[in-house]
Amino acid sequence: MKQFWSFVHKESKHIFRDTRTMVILFGMPVVMMLLFGFAISTDVKNVRLAVVTSSMDHLTQQTIDRLNASEYFTVLYRTSTPAEAEHLIRDQKADMAVVFSSQFANRPDTRSIQFLTDGTDPNTGLTRTAYAQQIIASGNSHPAPTLQRMLYNPQMKSAYNFVPGIMGMLLMLICAMMTSVSIAKEKERGTMEVLLVSPMRPLMIIIAKAVPYLALSLGILITILLMSHYILGVPLQGNIVAIFLVSMLYILLALSLGLLVSVVAKTQLVAMLVSGMLLLLPCILLSGIMYPIESMPAILQWVSAIMPARWFIAAIKKLMIMGVSWQMALQEITVMAVMTIIILTIALAKFKTRLE
Repeated sequence: MKQFWSFVHKESKHIFRDTRTMVILFGMPVVMMLLFGFAISTDVKNVRLAVVTSSMDHLTQQTIDRLNASEYFTVLYRTSTPAEAEHLIRDQKADMAVVFSSQFANRPDTRSIQFLTDGTDPNTGLTRTAYAQQIIASGNSHPAPTLQRMLYNPQMKSAYNFVPGIMGMLLMLICAMMTSVSIAKEKERGTMEVLLVSPMRPLMIIIAKAVPYLALSLGILITILLMSHYILGVPLQGNIVAIFLVSMLYILLALSLGLLVSVVAKTQLVAMLVSGMLLLLPCILLSGIMYPIESMPAILQWVSAIMPARWFIAAIKKLMIMGVSWQMALQEITVMAVMTIIILTIALAKFKTRLE
């Protein structure tokens, strides 16, 4: 019995002495429970609304006020033509537009309302339209007929939303997780010291280990683009060179994250846990793939801003589906570039310090 308790004591010390592993094992389940139980919501909130009307009569004003008074919509812009409203949606300044027919109050026989919404995420677009229809119908005894047009995705295919998300997740999985596990394996087996005494510099060793994952990521990127276009019918509206350059920047960012994880992780298990739970799961939950970011609590919206996949998915949707120029995705490109520089600098500095 004494030997049994000695063995239990030894195993307990072996587990509890690794602080990082303990934080991951016990901290992340708590965080995930909070996310799933309280924070994540599929309700539509804070939708930026543009109103299109040629004349502001009393009935039009009442309808606009009713939409603006709800917790779901915020009227930010008023335009005179649908083209101006579509331009606001294209520039990501508005999420949805409501178009009123001319002389809305004075001509009941031709009274109609049209909704313009971003169809790159059809589920969210349909939900926003349904909310607006319900709010308008609840306040009118004789509601006007409504029309609906999905911009950029008239067939309302969910692939338009999921393909950019799959690209972000797979590239993060291959680049970050596999790179971190590969380097951690060398450290765990003691072969990293053998590599470091070779004539090659440590930085070159890391780059050489990252090159295969870079090539693999490019192959995955090409495969996804071909399948999305020829099998799923997702258009490649934008410049293909710009799409590849933005993807290359994201791949470099993911490789930098993998290097940073390998610096923190001492074993392959820790590398897998850190990569999977701190990179992959938040990438799915907080990047806008499954849940609209504007419907999250304010603190989670701030947290989502540090998720690389959020900026990559937003940029790819603009370039690949909306077909805008790369200048329209300059904000996302700048954020990913700054993240890459900061993370790569920290990772290389910590890597050299730990190996000296």
